[in-house]
Amino acid sequence: MDGKMLARIGAIMFAAVAITATAIELTRKDDAPASSPMPQLHPATDPLRLAQRRCQQLGQAAASDTECLRVWVETRDRFLGKTPAPIAPPTPEGR
Repeated sequence: MDGKMLARIGAIMFAAVAITATAIELTRKDDAPASSPMPQLHPATDPLRLAQRRCQQLGQAAASDTECLRVWVETRDRFLGKTPAPIAPPTPEGR
């Protein structure tokens, strides 16, 4: 067998493998993901989400709103996976 014949056989084999792989890929069905990686929250029923929307609507005034500051702290803690720290009851002045 000479070199030209061997090169032709190699090219034919390569083309056959490429066509077969393409046909298999085109006929393969895409599997749906088994589960969503992030939990699905219902924005209409999530109180934190509603508070975020209210702060968003306040615009720049939200930077001085104490409720919005609390919401942002809670949002940050939720994002970072931290458990919120318990809020200590106010202590009476003079003790």
